[in-house]
Amino acid sequence: MTQTADTILHGVGQSARRPDATLKVTGEFAYASDLWLDGMVWGATLRSPHPSAWIRSIDVGPALKLPGVLTVLTHEDVPGTKFYGLDRLDQPVLAIDEVRYQGEPVAVVAADHPETARRAAAAIVVEYEPRQAVTDPRLSQHFVRHQPVRRGETFEAEVVVRGEYEVGMQDQAFLGPESGLAVPAEDGGVDLYIATQWLHVDRDQLAPCLGLPQDKVRLTLSGVGGAFGAREDLSMQVHACMLALRLNRPVKIVYGREESFFGHVHRHPAVMRYEHGATRDGRLVYVKADILLDGGAYCSSSPAVVGNAASLGAGPYEVPNVRVDAIGVYTNNPPCGAMRGFGAVQACYAYESQMDRLAEACGLSPVEIRVRNAVSQGSRLITGQVIDSPAPLAEMLHRLEAMPLPSEGPGRDLRGLPGGVSQTTHGESVRRGVGYGVGIKNICYSEGFDDYSTARVRAELVGGEPHVTVHTAAAEVGQGLVTLQAQIARTELGVADVTVATADTSVGSSGSSSASRQSYVTGGAVRAACEAVRERFEGLPVREALERFGPIEETREYRHRPTYPLDPRTGQGDSHTQLALCVHRAVVDVDVELGLVKVIELAAVQDVGRIMNPQALEGQIHGGSAQGLGLALMEEIQVRDGLVLNPSFTDYLIPTILDMPPMKLEILENPDPAAPYGLRGAGEPPTLSSTPAIAAAVRAATGLRLTRVPMRPEDIALSETGTFDESST
Repeated sequence: MTQTADTILHGVGQSARRPDATLKVTGEFAYASDLWLDGMVWGATLRSPHPSAWIRSIDVGPALKLPGVLTVLTHEDVPGTKFYGLDRLDQPVLAIDEVRYQGEPVAVVAADHPETARRAAAAIVVEYEPRQAVTDPRLSQHFVRHQPVRRGETFEAEVVVRGEYEVGMQDQAFLGPESGLAVPAEDGGVDLYIATQWLHVDRDQLAPCLGLPQDKVRLTLSGVGGAFGAREDLSMQVHACMLALRLNRPVKIVYGREESFFGHVHRHPAVMRYEHGATRDGRLVYVKADILLDGGAYCSSSPAVVGNAASLGAGPYEVPNVRVDAIGVYTNNPPCGAMRGFGAVQACYAYESQMDRLAEACGLSPVEIRVRNAVSQGSRLITGQVIDSPAPLAEMLHRLEAMPLPSEGPGRDLRGLPGGVSQTTHGESVRRGVGYGVGIKNICYSEGFDDYSTARVRAELVGGEPHVTVHTAAAEVGQGLVTLQAQIARTELGVADVTVATADTSVGSSGSSSASRQSYVTGGAVRAACEAVRERFEGLPVREALERFGPIEETREYRHRPTYPLDPRTGQGDSHTQLALCVHRAVVDVDVELGLVKVIELAAVQDVGRIMNPQALEGQIHGGSAQGLGLALMEEIQVRDGLVLNPSFTDYLIPTILDMPPMKLEILENPDPAAPYGLRGAGEPPTLSSTPAIAAAVRAATGLRLTRVPMRPEDIALSETGTFDESST
């Protein structure tokens, strides 16, 4: 590896400055919603008001009569295949003869002004025949996937704790709404400029629906204002392209905030029953779990979410006997799919709540019960897969416990009290609690998926100086991937001047920006392409090589080691390529009369294998912890009888700077020998462990069981026995 002063300053392991940082802070960054092209028109979508209904007729005439309206399209105007989907082609481009959830697209409109387009959509007359909606997942008869995990035969123990737990529907709540610009091309194809997470899979779904070959559907990544899984599925992409091809004019669609809540998938709500059996000294003997995940109206990525919930359903603990059943079902609730943590979040809340109950039953501390059962390198998951890289969970827990606790109280400063700034209290009923949470998350895609990334690297002289261009299709969704690609190129080639080209489909796929996989897989591809370029230098210094040979360009694919599907009956198999651990401690103050909670501090220890960019890594851990805090205390899409009650940031609450506490971080580096640079994906694990840690802290402060997240004030202030009846023996 070539090292120069420039690579040391800006290469792997350094906090290189993000190229988009200043533009985002000053408001000059161009997001997809800022796209503009002369002659463009605006699209809008008509959505179903019913969670379940037959469509008896659609009259587009009133919309077409409005001045400025250019066209209205229904399912009859879809030029190709009428269905798309990530895993199964089950979602209609536009509703055909029925709607299966509130907000399902029924028709699209193009007009010369966005307000005109919205008025025209509202003018379309649709005759619905509402029908009974299936909204309770426990009553659904339609399974997306059932994944059992079976291991061992001993299901009796000296200490047994049981519990039923529930996780509400969380939204990704990105700040940049769905948006894009479709431009018809002279060759009869279309160019789409889009905020997405996976350019090539978008293209692969779009082309059949548009009746076009893949090479005539070209996608370019536009500025993305957050993603967290919600941009994995199509939203307005196919509608904008249909309108552009029909009109032969550029068409832009930008969702408003309310429409965004209906326009993307959410985190699966879950109902989970757990039973843990242990010896009197706290050693796990068995775990039984029934995990029910509400997938909503369409499949999306629910099969993979179910697989994660099943394989990680007992957590990072050694358990010789396991009986887990993870089931995803269809309902008439909003579709659910990818969100940070992806099935592992729901299970983590339940098994960590159980570990606290087991600690209490065995007379052990929350840390000790976890240390006694912690996995380490060489342990087996409940699927039989061996953890073959460092997994220092016991050490992480000891380090976390050793961190100093915050001071005991805010004194007279009301800003430090729950609800204090509203002068609801002066601390009379405020109690402090401390709780711990542990999470394990798979990194990259699992269960035999062909998970790879492609990178093209070009070295040349520009103005007499060496310059490197890196080109991948990997989506920068705010995580700092553009910065990291440049860091790798500087490190591997010793060239300070590096440009990362805009991601598009003119280069091979890089997969999705999800599963904490891009540093691993696209980082591996960039490194491999750089190594191929360096080999062609023939040992010469960079400048001399480029003067002699001219521009040098190489393209490489990188694949992680293979994974395998879980056995459909036993759940056994090496389904994951890498696993990551994070542990949290939460300190909370709770007003037990008003049910208000203030998180005083979060502390975390995470093993990342190798630090690639310290500042970006810290941001990922803070961000993941914030989303976990939101799930614990405030974030939930309220759905009643299939209807969304709070599709706005007025009523759907997310943590602000006033809600996020100070954080203490300790980052461990135990390299994974199978991964590029030894790195370990880091974006998702903090979301897992922060939620149960906060829940445990609130339980410690109140003495209540509190078996559901988010925890509402009425649960904390009024409940005496918790949400569910529970028993322990």
